Amino acid sequence: MPNRATAVLSIAGQSIWVDNITRTMLSSGRLAEYIRDWSVVGLTSNPTIFEKAIAGSNDYDGQIRELLAKGIDGEKLFFELAITDLTKAADLFKGVFDRTGGVDGWVSLEVSPLLARDAKTTVEQAVALHAKANRPNLFIKVPGTPEGLPAIEELIYRGVPINVTLLFSPRHYLAAADAYLKGLERRAREGKSLRVESVASVFISRWEKKANAKVSDALKNKAGIAIGESCYAAYADLYASDRFLKLQEQGARPQRLLMASTSTKDPSLPDTMYVTALAAARTVNTMPEETLHAFHDHGKMEGLVRPDGGDGPRTLAAMDKAGCSVDGCALELQKEGADSFVKSWNDMLAKIHAKSAAMAK
Repeated sequence: MPNRATAVLSIAGQSIWVDNITRTMLSSGRLAEYIRDWSVVGLTSNPTIFEKAIAGSNDYDGQIRELLAKGIDGEKLFFELAITDLTKAADLFKGVFDRTGGVDGWVSLEVSPLLARDAKTTVEQAVALHAKANRPNLFIKVPGTPEGLPAIEELIYRGVPINVTLLFSPRHYLAAADAYLKGLERRAREGKSLRVESVASVFISRWEKKANAKVSDALKNKAGIAIGESCYAAYADLYASDRFLKLQEQGARPQRLLMASTSTKDPSLPDTMYVTALAAARTVNTMPEETLHAFHDHGKMEGLVRPDGGDGPRTLAAMDKAGCSVDGCALELQKEGADSFVKSWNDMLAKIHAKSAAMAK
């Protein structure tokens, strides 16, 4: 039977996606259950998730052997494994995708994090991966780094659906949205369809560790929620602007704001804190599985974020005034996030190599 908390959140206008994928999740029917009974309408993945999935089980060993026998190894081998999982997930979500007219039902595959500073190769790999997966409901994830923004614009122009990642502030969010709109504007000038979907993923929970050491007790544990609220205010303003409305008349849809990294890192804080506080209409919350389970078990709706961001902008202004630069911390968090994904990527490739070497004996 569908769970009331997730159903109410969904009815309120926020799409629930799950931030995880494993072969067991697919083969056991767990993902199908989430779709059927828990109001889950999408899925995201990242290098850390795949590192844990591949290294933490033997589920991938058979396919690894097959690929090695064909002379496929390293990064190419990983993408074969990932695309196998994500195309199966995409097929499970295809009904949602069709029913919502392409608003939901998406899964996401990340380009190599080693390309975060290389726009040209990012574009080439993103185009190739999207074509190889051959699913209309697969986003390619591209980091919203300064070097990634031109790649995002170019990929939207080429018609590749993009999940922009590693955004940590309203400034980051607006830069990603600008890249999306520039891509659509180029398509509009050439008379091309403007139905190219995108989401902009703002990372929430990493903010507390970064900010708590720099602010007074009155501002502790408020940064992540304030970032989400303030990005929502920027989102609401942008998509009521003349710039977007002109594109909307030609068939464009908003690049939806996605709340990412919504697990609570501090065990002394409520485990559904970010889900409850950042329920916002026409957005997405991609929840780690443990957060999804917590919200399924005891989550509550306590209202929606206001279009003006509520207390968020005032909280960020107070942080700046206290000497905790929001833009400065966001740049640090973006770099740390990119470095973390590179480490997970390299660790994952090393573990695949170790498995491959053991199988060759």
